[in-house]
Amino acid sequence: MKIKEICEKLGLTIYVEGNMDQDVKKGVVGDLLSFIMRTAPDGAVWVTIQNHVNVAAVAVLKDISFIILASGREPLQELIDSCKKENITLASSELDAFKLCGKLYELGLKE
Repeated sequence: MKIKEICEKLGLTIYVEGNMDQDVKKGVVGDLLSFIMRTAPDGAVWVTIQNHVNVAAVAVLKDISFIILASGREPLQELIDSCKKENITLASSELDAFKLCGKLYELGLKE
């Protein structure tokens, strides 16, 4: 499923438009950056509540091009700037991480 489709279907607030036509087939959820570095599949959508600049650095390391902040979190400006620089789509949802992952699963992201 394309990033833009996920954003539309989930009604996400988009802070940075990266490559909205990129396909996403897997996902990962977590707030511990070392856990994400160790376990995230390349190219996954990442659901987190972390909103600082290191999130973009980990996303680059794992080739993650789509980050969704859960629970209505708003990104810090430094995260927005880093995502723009790295062409990472950055969005947020009012849903908590559990419900957001359930919605992603319903959309077909089963891994």
